[in-house]
Amino acid sequence: VQLQASGGGSVQAGGSLRLSCAASGRTSRNYVMGWFRQAPGKERRFVGMINRSGTKTIYDDSVNGRFTISRDNAKNTAYLQMNSLKPEDTALYYCAAGYDTFLSDPSNAVYYGRGTLVTVSS
Repeated sequence: VQLQASGGGSVQAGGSLRLSCAASGRTSRNYVMGWFRQAPGKERRFVGMINRSGTKTIYDDSVNGRFTISRDNAKNTAYLQMNSLKPEDTALYYCAAGYDTFLSDPSNAVYYGRGTLVTVSS
């Protein structure tokens, strides 16, 4: 499966952005979908994930309550709604896909797409 993230941009602190992740090659409903981010000079970190049916989500503590992941399997697309953005959310955001093992361990992501840059200014 090929993944393409979009929707990044620049926003002021407190603002919102919605990222999209379009899957192609194979239907996205076969995969757990997730998001990672990598800030400048730092390692890539897990943001959150959603199960194949869209009924279960898991988030990193740093974004829990501010970010929401959803998916539309008919459109082969997953979304990351980011609210109350902070300067420390500035990063390159990647979408990822994996099998059910991904749900138990973010390191089990199998596919990664190219990132989309989010910049939050204070």
